[in-house]
Amino acid sequence: MPSLRLPGWLAACVVVLTLAASINLRDIAAWLGSPIPKLPIPYGGAILDNGLGVMLVLAVAALLLRPGQRLPALLGLRWNGWQGPALALLATLPCWLGLWWLGGFNPSQDLLALLMLGVLFPLAEEITFRGFGFIFAHRQQRWPWLAAALVQAVIFGAVHWWSFGGGGGMALQVFAFTGIGGLVFAGLNTLDDYTLWSGLALHVSLNLAWNVFVISEATAVGWPATILRLSAAGLAVTLLWVWRRRRRRSLAFA
Repeated sequence: MPSLRLPGWLAACVVVLTLAASINLRDIAAWLGSPIPKLPIPYGGAILDNGLGVMLVLAVAALLLRPGQRLPALLGLRWNGWQGPALALLATLPCWLGLWWLGGFNPSQDLLALLMLGVLFPLAEEITFRGFGFIFAHRQQRWPWLAAALVQAVIFGAVHWWSFGGGGGMALQVFAFTGIGGLVFAGLNTLDDYTLWSGLALHVSLNLAWNVFVISEATAVGWPATILRLSAAGLAVTLLWVWRRRRRRSLAFA
């Protein structure tokens, strides 16, 4: 596939617009008068939204590649070992225990909901926002780290804010939570040598916990649940930072 040779400012605009449009393609199509019907299966609309978003960012990233560059590595898809993801999962254990205490197990588990909301949709979001929006923007497009982390986090938060109807109240809280989450996931990507898997492990585990337990809206936006989320994020970053530092020391003395 031929690459696009764009000026830096124009390539940056393409990245931002692609990121903003990715999971909203069906909304954009409907606004243009050409609605895309959802798939005739459970979660058909969300599956199509996420699938189209991933395909869009993969196509744009492939067009922006330079000769000799490898797309999987620049999207954070190469494997960097099990230690980082395992530590990220470990960091969520107090959150799981806390949510169990706050709400208890959901007696009517929906395995399809767990698969979609807990695994597949987080994977699509990580490829789109952290793979393309952060790792690709930072390492391939040479954006400063903070710029790449903030842009994808703000757009990630805005997408969720819009899905909650926009406006204030709970929608703004969702924007804040997901925006902070976008920054945390980017930090975990960085600590795990610019790969997605540690951030994905945290994202999947927290999403699963939120669906395994019975959590009311009032509880979800209250301080106990907020503290549990933030503590899981902070613990994950701390554990990976310590692990990375020790690994570097061991390699230096090897």
